[in-house]
Amino acid sequence: MQVNHSEIASASRIGTASATFPVLRILSAIVFVSAVAFVACRSERPQETPSIIFTKIPPAAQGGRERVDTISGRVTNARPKQQIVIYAHSGQWWVQPWPDHPFIPIKADSTWSTETHLGLEYAALLVEPDYHPLPMTDVAPTQGGSVALVTIVKGVGEPQLAPTGSLKFSGYDWGVRMIASDKGGTNNLYDPENAWTDASGTLHMQIKKKSVSWSCAEIFLNRSLGYGTYSLTVRDTSYLEPAAAFSMFTFDESASEQHFHELDVEIHGRGDAANKNNAQYAIQPFYSPGNLFPFAAPPGTLTYVLRWEPGHATFKTFRGRSSGAGAQLVSEHEFTGIPGPGQAKLRLIFFVVASDKNPMQKPSEVVVEKFEYLP
Repeated sequence: MQVNHSEIASASRIGTASATFPVLRILSAIVFVSAVAFVACRSERPQETPSIIFTKIPPAAQGGRERVDTISGRVTNARPKQQIVIYAHSGQWWVQPWPDHPFIPIKADSTWSTETHLGLEYAALLVEPDYHPLPMTDVAPTQGGSVALVTIVKGVGEPQLAPTGSLKFSGYDWGVRMIASDKGGTNNLYDPENAWTDASGTLHMQIKKKSVSWSCAEIFLNRSLGYGTYSLTVRDTSYLEPAAAFSMFTFDESASEQHFHELDVEIHGRGDAANKNNAQYAIQPFYSPGNLFPFAAPPGTLTYVLRWEPGHATFKTFRGRSSGAGAQLVSEHEFTGIPGPGQAKLRLIFFVVASDKNPMQKPSEVVVEKFEYLP
């Protein structure tokens, strides 16, 4: 039999090639699986944890009044568009430096810096672009949601307690506020020079321009009076600007869970002639249905009365200097389901309300003739 050597060679080549293809396919599969595994390992590797380091910490002080200082730091492993928000702890936690300027950019070298009012502690928050900081919070900020990280540090040095002034009015001892507050939706300064009594014992409270800001006035009883009738006689406030507000209210700093046991009567200037209501009675939270009662406070001297009893708070307003028999009633409203007074103290405040439409234009004054309390 004659052997065809060319056919054998051809068959040999085909066999070798056929054997090579599976090997190549296996090698390709191995390379592909290795690549997928490598990518998977990289994707499963935890993202670098961010951190916040403080490089400059302000003093520990209970409120800064007009005193401000610089707080600075560095962020590692922040994501694009994240920013810093600072809170200072003074009674409550207040966003810094102002409620309308809460966001601090992180620079290209990962540093950040801002001015802050003083506090006993300072919290730096690393936040996402959709974060909406509260102007004030009763508890320390926490991580979660749009807050990627919170780092809290104590202020430097021995804590400095807030200075307080004092005055006597209607036979009672009152403290005078000296530190900033955001009541009214803006960070108002308070100056003890804005509250005083004249030779007749009448109380004067002013809003005045100090530097580039308005300074306001607030006084508070040095002790809690509890249940009873609180009465305040105030001279004509019909001239007040829309951004100016005067309020008599109760407040217990230690009772945040009870909304500070806050009951208010508040008088504003009229900003809209069509809106006749320039005053209101309120219990907190005021935004809950039934917790706010607006009314029209007429020109002239008025007497405002709060009767606080177990489960009830009744507000009344009278024309003139008396709430006794024969006095003309202007407005009356009763709230029910009211918590007890706790350690709530009565406060009188004359302050600026945040308003883009009607900003504060000129200095103003409220005159309070007398305060009375009956158990």
